[in-house]
Amino acid sequence: MPGYLCPHCKKIIYDDEAILCLYCGESLGRGVGFMGRLRYPKHSIITVVLIIGVLLSFIILIIQ
Repeated sequence: MPGYLCPHCKKIIYDDEAILCLYCGESLGRGVGFMGRLRYPKHSIITVVLIIGVLLSFIILIIQ
């Protein structure tokens, strides 16, 4: 099982879903990228997705 090296304390972490180091508590920086943002959403991302959904629904309603 491959591990992830903590950038702060340099210890290996074997938990695939950990976002904080088990030893020093620092962030592992895993919430990076599109899928990471969807997995650990912020309020702004949720707001943008909702607005796009409402606009698409409105456009589909007008077309029909």
